[in-house]
Amino acid sequence: MNRRKLFGAAAGGALAVPAVATAQTTFTWRMTSFYGPQSAFYSTGPGSARDLIDRIQKMSNNRLRIQFFGAGELIPAAEGFDAVSSGIVEMNYANAYFWTGKTFAAQYFTAVPFGLNFQGLNGWMYDGNGLDLWREVYDRFNLVPFLCGNTGVQMTGWFRRPIETVEDLRGLKMRIPGLAGRVYQSLGVDVRLLPGGEIFPALERGVIDAAEFVGPYLDRQLGLHRVAKHYYTTGWHETATASELIINKAAWARLPADLKAIVENAVAACNVISEAWCQKNNAEAMDDLIRNHGVEAKELPDAIVARLREETAKVLDAAVARDAVTRRVHDSYMAYKAKFDAWSRYSEVPYHTKIRPA
Repeated sequence: MNRRKLFGAAAGGALAVPAVATAQTTFTWRMTSFYGPQSAFYSTGPGSARDLIDRIQKMSNNRLRIQFFGAGELIPAAEGFDAVSSGIVEMNYANAYFWTGKTFAAQYFTAVPFGLNFQGLNGWMYDGNGLDLWREVYDRFNLVPFLCGNTGVQMTGWFRRPIETVEDLRGLKMRIPGLAGRVYQSLGVDVRLLPGGEIFPALERGVIDAAEFVGPYLDRQLGLHRVAKHYYTTGWHETATASELIINKAAWARLPADLKAIVENAVAACNVISEAWCQKNNAEAMDDLIRNHGVEAKELPDAIVARLREETAKVLDAAVARDAVTRRVHDSYMAYKAKFDAWSRYSEVPYHTKIRPA
C-alpha cells in the first residue's frame, strides 16, 4: 500500500467529487463490534471504535453518521463478519484472527507468533503490500478491511503456578484464542476459549490454571492479578496485535471519494493513537501491579520459548501447505520480516542493548 496514496488521499479525494454533490450526500451506517459497548481500548478511549466514529463524523461534517453497537447489542460478538458480508450492517470492529475459520490467512492481519512488532507490521501493511493482500483475501467475502488499532506487544499471561519447563505446560488448562492456542495444544495444554468477562471467574474457581488477555492495563481491569501472581511477559504469541475495521464492499463503493479519504485517514490515525494509549497505560499499570499487588513479572525460560518457536513453525507450515491464499500472504509477510529484521539489527537492537540501558 503506497503511503502517499493513503495519507494524501484526503486532498485528492475531495477534489474528485463536485462541491454540490458533496454538500448534499449523507449516509447513515451501523457499526457492530466483537467487544462490549464500554470495553476500554476497543470501544472507548483514544483510538477506539467510538473515537474512530467521532473522527469520521467530525471530518465529514456529519455527512457520514455511524451508530455504534457493542457485542450483543445488535448481533452476537462473533457474527460481525457475516453481518457485514451480507450487508445487514455496514461496518464491524474486531480482530482479523477471529475469522480464521473463514480463511486462515486472516491470522497474518492481526498477529503472528514470533512475528513483526508494531513498527514492522505497519511497514508491511502500508508499504509492503500487506494491506493490498488483505483486501484481495477479503474481496470474495464482499468486505473491505482496514487497519485501525494496535495493542502493541501482548503478555504471555497469568499463571497460578510457575512455569519452568515445557513439561509444566502439559495438562495445563489455559484460556487463549487463535493460532497460539493451536501451538499450546501441540505441547499438551488444554486450551479453553472464553470471552473476556468469563476469564476472572474461571481463573478464580480453578476452571482454568492460566489465562492470556491483552496487557497490564486491560488485564488489571479484569482483576486477573487477584487470583494469579505469576505474570509472564514474553509476548511470543502476539508481538503486535492489530484491530480491524471491515466495511461492506457495496456500501464502500457508494461513498464519494472524499468520504472514503476521510475513513482511510481516520483509521490510520486511530491505528497510531491506540497504540500510544496502550504504551502509556501499560507502563503505569505494570508498575502498579509489581509495586502494590505482589505480582511477579518475568520472562518465560529460554527452553520453553525455543520449543514454542518450533511448534509455531510446524503449525504455520501445515496451514501454508493446505491453502494457496495463505501461502501468498505468508510468503509476503515473511519476506518483509526478513528485511525488517536485518534492518533492526542496525537500528532497534543497538537501541535496546546499548542506548536504552541505564
